[in-house]
Amino acid sequence: MNPTKNTIFMTGGTSGIGLGLALRFRDLGNKVIISGRRKDLLDQLAAEHEGLETVELDVADPSSIAAAFEAVTTAHPDLNVLITMAGIMQMENLLDPAHQQTAEETIKINLLGTIRTIATFTPFLITRPEAAVITVSSGLATVPLAITPTYNATKAAVHSYTQSLRLQLADTSVQVIELVPPAVRTTLLGQQDNERAMPLEDYLTEAMELIQQQPDADEILVERVKFLRLAEREGRFDQTLAAVNSH
Repeated sequence: MNPTKNTIFMTGGTSGIGLGLALRFRDLGNKVIISGRRKDLLDQLAAEHEGLETVELDVADPSSIAAAFEAVTTAHPDLNVLITMAGIMQMENLLDPAHQQTAEETIKINLLGTIRTIATFTPFLITRPEAAVITVSSGLATVPLAITPTYNATKAAVHSYTQSLRLQLADTSVQVIELVPPAVRTTLLGQQDNERAMPLEDYLTEAMELIQQQPDADEILVERVKFLRLAEREGRFDQTLAAVNSH
């Protein structure tokens, strides 16, 4: 992926890693459109960050995805990059039947939201001479955190789905990239003050450097996430699983 001169649409992007990446991409000379459910927040972000554009979108609602597609591609016919950033992360007690509601909502947003968005935008993207789809999984896709079981499962599914998407789009103009964050200090699961999580600005800097240095990369893996991502490959899954769930 050429790191500059793109028109990028991002699901989510109103806070944390999403907003940080949106601003970093903007600063590299890209046109960036972020999305979210709250119009007041989108208007505030557009006012605070010159050049950042916004579109209302609820990825849990297929009709909202369709409306966002029409709005974005009509206003920006040069769109060539999709980033599926929107997601939620919640704790679940699997001994409590009530966790099913949380599980279903997590699947609807993290997995179905990703699949539906990609399915909607891909026919348009393959008409562009240089395009990319960037999915967002997690280090927890390969080594789960027990208190967030459905989040881990959806990110494992996004990882697998991304691999299949890459193979099916291999003969098209669309590059498929998987962004794999470790725990990062954001409000996701209240990790903004978590000393075990990677500082947000450090993550953004390292991830953007990799995107610029490795334009043909299939995965963007900062050093911090390799502890999780490579655990099974390096024969240390059990030890890593115990370490991740030790607190």
